Amino acid sequence: MIAGVVYRLIHVAARLLTGAYWRLKIVGRERLPTSGPFVIAPVHRSNLDFLLAGIAVPRPVRYLAKSSVFLGGPIDRFLASMGAIPVDRNIADITAVRACEAALADGWPVVVFPEGRRKSGPVVEDLFDGPAFLACRARIPVVPVGIGGSDAAMPIGSKFIRPHRVVIVVGEPIYPDVPAEGRVPRSAVRELTARVRDEVQRLYDEAADRAGVPN
Repeated sequence: MIAGVVYRLIHVAARLLTGAYWRLKIVGRERLPTSGPFVIAPVHRSNLDFLLAGIAVPRPVRYLAKSSVFLGGPIDRFLASMGAIPVDRNIADITAVRACEAALADGWPVVVFPEGRRKSGPVVEDLFDGPAFLACRARIPVVPVGIGGSDAAMPIGSKFIRPHRVVIVVGEPIYPDVPAEGRVPRSAVRELTARVRDEVQRLYDEAADRAGVPN
């Protein structure tokens, strides 16, 4: 369960620090649903993207985090209090999927990186179907998000965070085309994934351009 007061304090502190250090700008925040569950699908180019995706949403969120960061004891309790859901990226982690579905059923927004692992380069390649699958099953929207500049602030392999402008661009919610009840056609999941990929690419291009990063 998210510790509301602690979460909000950390959220405010992170917003202030990122605003000062990265000149963070969030574009399109008004497009986010103000109530109910939805899946947030950001581009993933840096370890900072977990923090940035959470900052972009005014409400507390849940998010998938690689299981290797869960080391036991106080660290796990803190991550859980911040909304983290462990996922083993080496398998089809059904436990993580069910945890996401439970969070969505409880009304939480959930961050799922559709590229899976961090990637490099300007092109958003083929996406995993995870975000689309969750959205189709729950009959809720996917909100695509572009993050520009995070890879310059903390590239893959870097242990240090650099001062660089970061811009987050939030897209319009994309609703799945599925029956109101019953089984979700596999074709609907694939079609939603394709729409999300196109929008994530477009938003990433815009975010990178606004952040002054060649893309």
